[in-house]
Amino acid sequence: MVWAKVKFPFEKRVKLAQGLWLLSWLATLGGAITFCLGCFLKTELRRRAEVMDNTEIYIVPNTLIIAGMAAMGINYFATRICQDALDATRFPRWKTFLKPYFCCSIFFTTLMLIGVILSYAMKGTLEGSLKVGLKNGIRFYKDTDTPGRCFQKQTIDRLQMEFQCCGNNDYKDWFEVQWISNRYLDFSTKEVKDRIKSNVDGRYLVDGVPFSCCNPSSPRPCIQYKITNNSAHYNYEHQTEELNIYIHGCREALLNYYMGLMNSFGAVVLSVFVLQCTVLASLRYLQTSLEALAGQENKEIETEGYLLEKSISETIMEYLDPVMKLLLLNQVEDGQVKAEAGAAGTSGTAGATTPAT
Repeated sequence: MVWAKVKFPFEKRVKLAQGLWLLSWLATLGGAITFCLGCFLKTELRRRAEVMDNTEIYIVPNTLIIAGMAAMGINYFATRICQDALDATRFPRWKTFLKPYFCCSIFFTTLMLIGVILSYAMKGTLEGSLKVGLKNGIRFYKDTDTPGRCFQKQTIDRLQMEFQCCGNNDYKDWFEVQWISNRYLDFSTKEVKDRIKSNVDGRYLVDGVPFSCCNPSSPRPCIQYKITNNSAHYNYEHQTEELNIYIHGCREALLNYYMGLMNSFGAVVLSVFVLQCTVLASLRYLQTSLEALAGQENKEIETEGYLLEKSISETIMEYLDPVMKLLLLNQVEDGQVKAEAGAAGTSGTAGATTPAT
């Protein structure tokens, strides 16, 4: 059963080839844009890799990069095919190339769609990675002398200032960790001793936050220590007054930033995907309409083009059959090699154990 049959007079075939040539170049540009978006997203993710627990989210930019590179190659060949399609005598040389070409094109176009889906579906994975990564970043903030963590303080400070956030969930996360290194504490003072003795872990905990949490837009000088102590500051009520530090957590800020990027990129790549599907469908019509000219003396007659000559399941099996035969052939050859090796080993053992006469 032929799917989506369309009649193509000579003039319509020429217009199809010309329009498809232009459309292919646009799709090539779309592939380049997809590649650049993937590279930009990967760069942004790697910039803040220190506050992420894993790299599972990298599957999104990696997919976009591969799909973008493939789209550029696919559509470049489509432009060459369209040029030769204007000359019916030159088009037959592409006949053996088109079947594997469509297989690769469908695979990488599907990969592009998967990239779009992942850009919307990876929110939970990204949030979990940021939750653990930021928690560890805050915990190691004070370890400026520890190899592998010496830049953690700088990373967290820059992050909080750039995204105007404080802590993981909010600023109170800093109250639960010792973020001031012991080398900057005077253990001879009563205040330090009392604070260390006040918790079972022996940590120096304060109701304060690093300087990077301070909001420069606040008219009042930054109150970053004794935030919950109303008596420590004049005309101050921390429960009712708007604090002059950032109150939103960095996890929410980073999640919104990255999801905003991926959702925007997903919309762009989805448009490229639709354009790519249009190119492949038009190229299929051009192929089938020109193949109908085989054996015809008059190359300007009307022909019929279609998307599928058989049903979808039959078409899939037709394309998979050569692959399955190739895999089966390799298995048979491997079995023969093992059998020959086993036979050679058996004969060698038998010869070694035969007594001399």
